[in-house]
Amino acid sequence: MKLVHTYKIKSYVNASHAMRWKSGEGQQHIHTWEIVCEIRSKGDHMIVFRDIEQAIKDVLDSFSGKFLNKLPYFKEINPTVENVTIWLFDLITPEMEQLSAQLVRIEVSESPTRSYSIEVDNE
Repeated sequence: MKLVHTYKIKSYVNASHAMRWKSGEGQQHIHTWEIVCEIRSKGDHMIVFRDIEQAIKDVLDSFSGKFLNKLPYFKEINPTVENVTIWLFDLITPEMEQLSAQLVRIEVSESPTRSYSIEVDNE
């Protein structure tokens, strides 16, 4: 039997966005985004929760309180929950690499009933 040890960090960020449609941009509205990151250490390396939390916080603070549509990444990309999840995965992954860890799953929710996740398949 192989045991897999995973750290799980849940964070919240308030940020707004507006969907883009063929007919134009929708109305700007705010969400309290819930971001759940699951992280695995590479090898037997233990990670201090504070280090993981700080790295994730640094990424999330970069857009907290902002209008996502105005950020460079979302100038051309529609800021859907799916695209926000991909964007955050791409931002958080290198931060975890610096801690000898791997972001194996991220789930982003724009409401209590809507979420999107990405999971790394290491097999």
